[in-house]
Amino acid sequence: MEFRDVVARRRMVRNYDPDRPVPPEIVDELLQHAIHAPSAGFSQGWAFLVLDTPASVAEFWAATTPPAAGPPDNWLRGMRSAPVIIVPLSCKDAYLDRYAEPDKGWTDRDESRWPVPYWHIDAGMASLMMLLTAVDNGLGACFFGIPPARVDAFRAAFDVPGSYTPIGAITVGYRAPDRRSPSLRRGRRGVDEVVHRTRFTPR
Repeated sequence: MEFRDVVARRRMVRNYDPDRPVPPEIVDELLQHAIHAPSAGFSQGWAFLVLDTPASVAEFWAATTPPAAGPPDNWLRGMRSAPVIIVPLSCKDAYLDRYAEPDKGWTDRDESRWPVPYWHIDAGMASLMMLLTAVDNGLGACFFGIPPARVDAFRAAFDVPGSYTPIGAITVGYRAPDRRSPSLRRGRRGVDEVVHRTRFTPR
């Protein structure tokens, strides 16, 4: 598939065929591509928790889903049908350690030196690599957030140390029919609306 086609076809998929497992070699390719994402100082302060068994996937949803009085809604039912979940994790300490090395010299490890938290950004870039790789292999994927109130339960369920932060999670599987997100009614903003040349010009 041409790269432009991969980009054009990428969208968040929220319903999957539960009877079609994702081949292990495709999961491996997702991860191989993820580690080719850029990272500040080549710090590579990321980790990826792969959940690809029915038991581990069910444990993820049990840990991360807030208690509800009624049955799961359509979004949750569709997402739960994904056979694979990958949780990208960022590690701030890897960046502070890397930039304290002699070639960088920030031995004070002062976080104020960082204009933005690159540890999260780089893990996000790795996540996008996986989303695009899924499309290139004919699969669907969806990046979504873990509710803040459920992060501790997630950590406990999977022994994730406090030095690693889950920046979200990615469901992966073969697409099943689903409805388009109502948010898409907003329409995609055009290039002319978001690009500013030479100076930032209010729109």
